[in-house]
Amino acid sequence: MRKKIFIILLVFIFLNSRPSYAENLSSDNYKIQMGNLNMGAGLPTSTSYNLGLTGGQTAPGLYSYNGYKVMAGFWYLKTIIPFAFTLSDLTIDFGTLVPGTPATAQNNLSVSAGGAGGYQVTAIESDALKTIAGTSNITDTTCNGGGSTCNETTAALWTDNTKYGFGYNLVGHDIPATFVNSTYFRPFPSLAASETAATVMESTQVGRDRMATVTYKVNISGSQAAGDYRNYIVFVATPKY
Repeated sequence: MRKKIFIILLVFIFLNSRPSYAENLSSDNYKIQMGNLNMGAGLPTSTSYNLGLTGGQTAPGLYSYNGYKVMAGFWYLKTIIPFAFTLSDLTIDFGTLVPGTPATAQNNLSVSAGGAGGYQVTAIESDALKTIAGTSNITDTTCNGGGSTCNETTAALWTDNTKYGFGYNLVGHDIPATFVNSTYFRPFPSLAASETAATVMESTQVGRDRMATVTYKVNISGSQAAGDYRNYIVFVATPKY
């Protein structure tokens, strides 16, 4: 009985960028086309340093309202770490499965973020692993069950080879604390079930090359229908400011 699994990974990066505009001030006697009055500003350099400065701006500080932030008077968003997110592989192939013998595959997530608020990476699956015709599926794991039952936000032990399904483990930087070690797994939330994407990496600090390894695991019973099974996983990386 031949069963193969394919998972296609999709990556999205949200940069939360919005256009900025300078205010035009005018009256019968004057017109100011740049609403930023400084004593001095620029990028002075020498052979040994680079300095970015703005001096004399009025009302400096952080202002927020209904989800929007204005950071005035200082270079809050100046960073030497550009935001970047990569996955080491975009296709996961478990090959031919053997009932009662778990199959695993891995890829690596890498994040660099220089925003003052850090970053977040979330993940969600399209649906359960299904045949192309959709006539058979492999359910998401509940791990060992009993006192070690996992769900979309809580990982648990999955060491019993008589427990079947599909799930994932995380090891590395900035991962949820629920992944105690490499034997703890949980299922992906599902787009088809209108579930909320799960956080897989998150930090409130700047960082460069923050790494996490995702281990995907699938285990089937002897009664699982033969066929090629597949779904896709959506990863969304978002910087925070």
